[in-house]
Amino acid sequence: MSELNGVMMQYFHWYSPADGNLWNQLAESAKDLAKIGITSLWLPPAYKGTDGAEEVGYSVYDLFDLGEFDQKGSVPTKYGTKDEYLRAIKAAQDAGIRIYADVVFNHKLGADAEEEVEATPFHPEDRNAPVGEYQKIKAWTHFTFPGRDKKYSSLEWHWWHFDAIDYNIYNTETHAVYLLKGKEFDQGVDLEKGNFDYLMGCDLDMDNPEVTGELKYWGEWYIDTTNVDGFRFDAVKHVSAKFFQEWLEHVRHYAQRDLFAVGEYWSYEVEALHYFIEATEGKVSLFDAPLHYNFHAASKAGNSYDLRTIFDNTLVQQQPALAVTLVDNHDSQPLQSLESVVEPWFKPLAYALILLRREGYPCIFYPDYYGANYKDKANDGNEYEIWLDQHQFMVDKFLLARQTYSYGNQYDYFDHPNTIGWTRLGNEEHPGGMAVVLSNGGDGTKFMEVGQPNRTYIDITEHIQEPITTNEDGWADFRCNAGSVSVWVSAAVRTVLTAKSKKQDMFLLFAFIFLITKIYL
Repeated sequence: MSELNGVMMQYFHWYSPADGNLWNQLAESAKDLAKIGITSLWLPPAYKGTDGAEEVGYSVYDLFDLGEFDQKGSVPTKYGTKDEYLRAIKAAQDAGIRIYADVVFNHKLGADAEEEVEATPFHPEDRNAPVGEYQKIKAWTHFTFPGRDKKYSSLEWHWWHFDAIDYNIYNTETHAVYLLKGKEFDQGVDLEKGNFDYLMGCDLDMDNPEVTGELKYWGEWYIDTTNVDGFRFDAVKHVSAKFFQEWLEHVRHYAQRDLFAVGEYWSYEVEALHYFIEATEGKVSLFDAPLHYNFHAASKAGNSYDLRTIFDNTLVQQQPALAVTLVDNHDSQPLQSLESVVEPWFKPLAYALILLRREGYPCIFYPDYYGANYKDKANDGNEYEIWLDQHQFMVDKFLLARQTYSYGNQYDYFDHPNTIGWTRLGNEEHPGGMAVVLSNGGDGTKFMEVGQPNRTYIDITEHIQEPITTNEDGWADFRCNAGSVSVWVSAAVRTVLTAKSKKQDMFLLFAFIFLITKIYL
């Protein structure tokens, strides 16, 4: 489970620079990230992929090569070397940040040799429909990892470790999914395409005890090697759901500590997410893809979107304890496979909706915080240059509010199609409360209760300069600008906290001066 008011950051995106510097950047930034309120980081796949130093990480070649061996044209991964990875993890953990490793169990790519095997071709869009006879094929299915030379594991992967592939050297023109000899598509997977067990590359056979045994052993090795605090499971809709529970329980037992886990079940049908949660007995949280889609739709529709429905049919609405909420990610960003962009004007509203409410474990996307610029080809074959706006100023305000004011009872005022709001009443340790109001139309006003009578509130987003004073019952008309969000907090509490922070800063300054004086005198 996540900690109270915890915040995750996805510390990469699809187009993060292939300069081998991400791990070093994290080591340098860890303290600053902790200071702004980031409590955990989801890091990209750290092992060698088929494109070596250019590989984002999801075309997995060798799970045991964390940037240590000369394989696929490089020693480092896209993000750096093994030593730099381990150093970055320690720096983050020393700063109080938990680290979640990205785990890709569905497939492998970049085999070292071909093998002959018999298989049946199935239609790529209907895995229940054969498109040819049982036949002999040749496929890239033999993984020997020559650069690693059996260090850490001696297992070589062969065709019998997989249940399907999509490339036949004997017939390169036929586009099919080949179900290998004696195999079946896994059950307990998403039913898109009839059976969505097969996604890409060499699809792991989770009914093969040598496969599951190796993955469990790898989990032990990874914990011993990296000391991570949890995992993000990739493509869980393509793997038998029970396996993730089994693997996680095994690794937790081995580590003798709780390890957080969140899965990527990218479906906009919330019922599919409920199925996975039930199958894994609630052991694995899920990213709230339906919520992301609602944000995407709202950002496209403008003031015709009914904000009262923004949480309808989402995981955070129906199973908030297991929902990891997000605005965008590496798959939904422009020019990627699941492109469904949340427009820039709506992102501050979306981040307020995940960072300033009681429900869900929010995840910030790296480019939404830092911005990004990249080029790539779209499906039409043309190259486009993409600029993603940074929202650091506003996200920092929300993080401050989450750390300082987002406590106590929550009252919702979702009673207008274009202007919604909510309040948090605070608690003994975090007094003063908070009011949030946002609009996708014109200027908005919401009469809401914060539980603090005759108290002055200010908008920490700085969108509205004039303060607001509550009445004798602790209610006030809280405002926001058109297409914007405002976050109202107690001016008195803000003043006390600011003074306390300045006092701490002065203490540290005097302590530093005293230390320097002692050294040089």
